[in-house]
Amino acid sequence: MRRLGLECKVIDAGVYDRTVCRFRDARIAMPTFAELADPDRIPGGVAASLAGVEPDAPDPRNLFRVHWYNGPDRWNRVRLPEHLVLPKELTGVDAPVVIALGDRFPMIHAHKVLAAYGCLAPRIITGQFDPTAQRAVWPSTGNFCRGGVAISRIMGCRGVAVLPEGMSRERFAWLEGWVADPADIIRTPGTESNVKEIYDRCAELERDPANVIFNQFSEFGNYLAHYLVTGWALGRVFESLRETRPDLRLAAFTSATGSAGTIGAGDYLKERFGARIVAGEALECPTMLRNGFGEHNIQGIGDKHIPLIHNVMNTDLVVAISDRATDRLLVLFNTDAGRRYLAERRGAPEAILAELPALGISSICNILMAIKTAMQLDLGPDDVVMTVATDGAAMYGTEVEKVLARDFPGGFDPVAAAETFGEFVLGAGTDDLLELTREERERVFNLGYYTWVEQQDVSIEEFEARREQRFWTKMRVILDEWDVMIGEFNGRTGARPDA
Repeated sequence: MRRLGLECKVIDAGVYDRTVCRFRDARIAMPTFAELADPDRIPGGVAASLAGVEPDAPDPRNLFRVHWYNGPDRWNRVRLPEHLVLPKELTGVDAPVVIALGDRFPMIHAHKVLAAYGCLAPRIITGQFDPTAQRAVWPSTGNFCRGGVAISRIMGCRGVAVLPEGMSRERFAWLEGWVADPADIIRTPGTESNVKEIYDRCAELERDPANVIFNQFSEFGNYLAHYLVTGWALGRVFESLRETRPDLRLAAFTSATGSAGTIGAGDYLKERFGARIVAGEALECPTMLRNGFGEHNIQGIGDKHIPLIHNVMNTDLVVAISDRATDRLLVLFNTDAGRRYLAERRGAPEAILAELPALGISSICNILMAIKTAMQLDLGPDDVVMTVATDGAAMYGTEVEKVLARDFPGGFDPVAAAETFGEFVLGAGTDDLLELTREERERVFNLGYYTWVEQQDVSIEEFEARREQRFWTKMRVILDEWDVMIGEFNGRTGARPDA
């Protein structure tokens, strides 16, 4: 399981020793996963060292901000993860929709920086990656490659982004400011749906042993980091809501699958609160729903395959959302006419309107999934549906311009705002939704065979092991073992001011 990121012992002592020296010289200290799940565990000396560190600076101390507890300014830590409770005025359903805000994360304003740390940190502490000689290659259709480049840079190594050329201009502009060399941004053909083209380019890069591929779709560190860190954070939010409303229950957790890292938090929420797990995808590419394919613009969710780290057999529903809905609601949320309509005609609270820029395209998708789930399960005011805003609208300014030019050539006025809200929120229904039986879970699970066994050389034994829940539950003990190894690694570097 070495290439899947599941080792918990030192594989190459020489690489390990060189990495210790690099981290010692650069004063790079690493947080444990338990500390990222509950930042109250971060020692005072480490927390104090962050006081003068700008959240977007390429400073290794920002590793200790890779959690859900950063405040609106992202400088200071807060008691609870930043979140919104969307009222019926904005969702049309009785069930509260609670969304955690990922744009509070450091450096990239998106939670994918956590996934990147979850993939790189285990390779560092096991001597499987040499920052003095190797490049970390980050294949992505969205924010993962930005997170990977950021984490690579502050952990003393060189990061390479591999992503489709059709992604938003803002993503490329960010990357251009962070990579060591313009050649470290590799553009592959296509757009959001062209994952195989990314894999093909990575296969070419992997022929050079100086390149190490961190494939978020098959790196179990991605799943484990979200299971613990994101799951714990969402659990804390729900428990805080229940302090004032004891009758609340956590009915469901929705997440567009993407790499299937974030949806790993659903396993945590199901185990502790009984939440149903709802996986989402684009209607234009309904792989789980209908074995389908196609192109779409819900940037960051990927498709036409089933990620290896998706615990399909624990998933309860599949929902497909059209990119027509996410594109147009992105415009509604980010124009004066749209926000004015929501305030004056829908009675949306000012506090909610002020946070609409925290909702990017895939975040809107997650909200629409929550609405459809509430309708399908006939949820009431005591039934919470939780989800996450993976990133904010800052990455999609040019996308807003494209949609305005394409769909609203006459301008986006109050009538267009009302029509958009009416069609895609009030008009939402339970179409393009499937409650998964055992047979349907098996079908979706089996779709992964064609990517992982036939194309990516995962053994049939490794592939099949994931069918049973004991594979996933047994794997989680690795988190504790990694934390012990991180502590030992930090002890050898002497870079961590724990006092």
